[in-house]
Amino acid sequence: MTSSSKIAVRELPLFPLPEVVLFPNRPLPLHIFEFRYRIMMNTLLESDRRFGVLLWDPVQGQPATVGCCAEIIQYQRLPDDRMKILTLGQQRFRVLEYVREKPYKVGLVEWIEDQPTQKDLRPLAKEVEQLLQDVVRLSAKLTEQNIELPENIPDLPIELSYWVASNLYGVAAEQQKLLEMQDTTARLEREAEILTSTRNHLAARTVLKDTFN
Repeated sequence: MTSSSKIAVRELPLFPLPEVVLFPNRPLPLHIFEFRYRIMMNTLLESDRRFGVLLWDPVQGQPATVGCCAEIIQYQRLPDDRMKILTLGQQRFRVLEYVREKPYKVGLVEWIEDQPTQKDLRPLAKEVEQLLQDVVRLSAKLTEQNIELPENIPDLPIELSYWVASNLYGVAAEQQKLLEMQDTTARLEREAEILTSTRNHLAARTVLKDTFN
């Protein structure tokens, strides 16, 4: 029997959020207060606890077409039927069409995955991890704070690519591009570019700071 998470196309309740891009295996805490989403969450808690998170585009006035499925793993009821929930990113999806708009959006979606590759991505993943360590080290020096990478950074290249993408703060549009990529190599290469640029910028600022101190 095929589980609902493996069916290629299915209906999924959708939750558009501004400035939020969820990635597989990454946590997302949410405070649910809007009436329509309170209805959604109460319905989900009686079913498979899964819904889709989509980046809301304020310029276009509509959500992105590619998002990530979230599963409710913890919840707490608050006064007035508000909720705090903790979700975990599952597989990515593409919205094929909307089947309902009210009380909340429901879309017909298809799951998407990265294309398989025969290439050994471990050297590229190692480069990205080293760049990440450089950025953290320079940030710590610049801010004079004790900043360290967590010990549980994923080893697998695809999971590392999701982890890095989810930690690029304040660049939701860039995160959305990374989410939509179906090529692990391309995602890691783009992250290497971003981290290299950040490292160089921080290095220049550190030199200036050392010069004037």
